[in-house]
Amino acid sequence: MAKDGPGSLRAAIAAKGPRVIVFEVGGVIDLERSGIEIDSPFVTIAGQTAPAPGITIIKGGIDIKTHDVKLSHLRVLTGADGQPRLSGWEADALSTVRAARVVVENCTFMWGVDENMSASGPRFTGTTVAQWRAGTSHDIVFRLNLAAEGLANASHPKGEHSKGSLVHDNATGIVFDRNIWAHNVERSPLVKGGAQVLMVNNLIYNPQKRAVHYNLMDLEWTGQPHVTGEITAVGNVMRGGNDTDPGLPFLMLGGVGDLAFYGRDNLAVDRLGNPLPMFGRYGTTKARLIEAEAPLASLDGYRILPADQVETALLATAGARPWDRGSEELRVLFFIAEGRGQVIDDEREVGGYPVVTPTKAPFVEAEWDLVTMTPRSGLYPGQKPGTQEGLSARDRAMRTGRP
Repeated sequence: MAKDGPGSLRAAIAAKGPRVIVFEVGGVIDLERSGIEIDSPFVTIAGQTAPAPGITIIKGGIDIKTHDVKLSHLRVLTGADGQPRLSGWEADALSTVRAARVVVENCTFMWGVDENMSASGPRFTGTTVAQWRAGTSHDIVFRLNLAAEGLANASHPKGEHSKGSLVHDNATGIVFDRNIWAHNVERSPLVKGGAQVLMVNNLIYNPQKRAVHYNLMDLEWTGQPHVTGEITAVGNVMRGGNDTDPGLPFLMLGGVGDLAFYGRDNLAVDRLGNPLPMFGRYGTTKARLIEAEAPLASLDGYRILPADQVETALLATAGARPWDRGSEELRVLFFIAEGRGQVIDDEREVGGYPVVTPTKAPFVEAEWDLVTMTPRSGLYPGQKPGTQEGLSARDRAMRTGRP
């Protein structure tokens, strides 16, 4: 599948005006260490319309630099692509950049060299807090995504950089709803100074050094008045894995800025199921954790699961095309269920980029609800019956009884 030119995803994204991008092909788009920029608003990218095996983007990432965007059912596998360690290739799998009113749902983001899935933009635009917040990403929803295996010691020029999600300074209205972070050294997510975040029913598996953390860095805010950040966290689960530091807290506070925090029914356990602390800190600063008695963000419209139901629900529903999983997703999800897996430095450690035979099938508009972008039949392209497993030829023969 071509990365650009007539009929390509990049060409459809570059078009102007309200539009829904659908797919009549399935396969791999190799960005060849380039990026896709979404800079024209009012676009829906509906990866669910692609024939099996869906759309997988490799060797690059997506930056959303506009407003009113919906992105669903894409796989982005960035990777180091053979670049030497510390050489400067530092792509995000997905980031918003000064964007607004964006929904990213049921996507898979893996092997980011910077972050896997972030909300970013300028720190200070204008002279007031309201102007700062209007000038960076705001009103961004990440829902039912899988953000896994950020590459640790790869080509990022800063060195170790296995990071899940960054919410940049002063970003507001940032929602993480039922996502999975797995095998990232830290930032699941990192919330920077003055940002406002809602976390509902997320699963954090095998964080190494930090899970959720907040940090307003004075080195970055020199001369500017500090703004208190806000996190509302309800029904989230942090489960330690093989790389998780002993005693790792669910939330850590660093830097010099205060954090207002409301938490309810959050669960943190190590890999053996023993309880882990809710709070900790890094740095000897005067930053305060201010515990709120009521949610700091609205919970209206969320059907919140009890924390002990979150893992089972998300393993079945998070990530791209749950009805038509890719081999990378199956490996990560089954390893979470089995308590396996680890932080990696290079995509080749886990098999490398997928090799997929391209497919074609016409998009029939009458078969889809174009408002919800769901099939009228209830069956998605490539929908498979029964259990989805990553089986070798030997395993498959054993399951079926056929040689």
